[in-house]
Amino acid sequence: MRSERWTAPYNLGSFYALFLTYQKKLRKACQRMTTFSDLGLASALESALIQDHITEPTAIQEQAIPILLAGSDAYISSETGTGKTLAYLLPLFSKIDPTQRTLQSIIVVPTHELAMQIAQVGRDLAQHAGMEIRLQVLIGGASIKRQVEKLKSKPHIVIGTAGRINELIDAKKIKPHTVQQIIVDEVDRLLFGDSLESIQKIIKATLRERQLVFVSATKQDESSTEAKALAPALVPVYTGSDQVNAAIEHFYIECEERDKVETLRSALSALRPERAIVFVHRNANAEEITSKLVHHKIAAVDLYGTQDNMKRKRAIDDFRDATANVLLASDIAARGLDIQGVTHVFNFDIPTQSKDYLHRVGRTSRAGSEGCAISLMTEQELRLVKRYTSELNIEMRAAHLSRGTFNIDRRS
Repeated sequence: MRSERWTAPYNLGSFYALFLTYQKKLRKACQRMTTFSDLGLASALESALIQDHITEPTAIQEQAIPILLAGSDAYISSETGTGKTLAYLLPLFSKIDPTQRTLQSIIVVPTHELAMQIAQVGRDLAQHAGMEIRLQVLIGGASIKRQVEKLKSKPHIVIGTAGRINELIDAKKIKPHTVQQIIVDEVDRLLFGDSLESIQKIIKATLRERQLVFVSATKQDESSTEAKALAPALVPVYTGSDQVNAAIEHFYIECEERDKVETLRSALSALRPERAIVFVHRNANAEEITSKLVHHKIAAVDLYGTQDNMKRKRAIDDFRDATANVLLASDIAARGLDIQGVTHVFNFDIPTQSKDYLHRVGRTSRAGSEGCAISLMTEQELRLVKRYTSELNIEMRAAHLSRGTFNIDRRS
């Protein structure tokens, strides 16, 4: 066994991704580019997008927007980072009547962070388009009295978790009979068990004429079956495939469970990532690992469900503005996070399902950039390498750390 030091991001996967990019550009050069106005959106919304340097729709936006504008119930499925949020927000904004002081749309999400993120995208869109559309976030763990007070301003759109939305409906602080659209984002997390019952309750509280939209990053038979039961005339809108971005390199380091923290520290010191997300299963682990990394002068913050909302927001803000360059999170806490510039993803605790690995590594290599995913595996966990490579059609290479450098193993 011999090794090579990993110093450059260029490999066959990277060149293949570059080839695909130029191939796509060549195809578009040979045909007229589809614009947002071609899809039926108002010029104010198109102008707002231009301010954010968005000039043409992604594949999922091109397919979804006309269907949603037509008022059809839909199941939107496309991989992480393809623009699904705008795919439903743009037609939603087209349907909102700002002159009416009524709640017109509900967006249900599984996490606080996703609610805040969607709200920010919506507020920016409204501001840039010059539309007086009001949005409000409704999440558990925050002051319900303060939320009730803000509801008096009559938001057009509420974005929140199913539990808090139902709580406010039961208290008659939300009038669901005026709701015209319900969007359920990240349905693979919401259309199961207690969450499914909460979604069903929200839908039953609204009038039958409302539009239902379900959104997912993966095409799941179970969630699409439940969605079909809730909306029998559902139109499927699906682009791409459940494949890992070819511009991501995948490595694994074998180590004992007790040595994972030190291995992580050494890997972070060797690779010096611009931004890295470290995935853990247990909340207590995140806090302990973060403390040890900070002790070793690594700027790390943790994001997990038991923290209060202000601390969670501060952690994300610190990670976004690079005050911290390492974020520890669970799958649930990181659900829906869209942070640009994530160069590395570390699996401290290993996901047993390939789809969970797919979601995690999708946090890097966004918007055409390259990325690196590194899994810290015990001897018993090495069996998952075969599962990932087979089910996701990727190559995972063994690596090790030596004298402060990250080395890729290769057979002689």
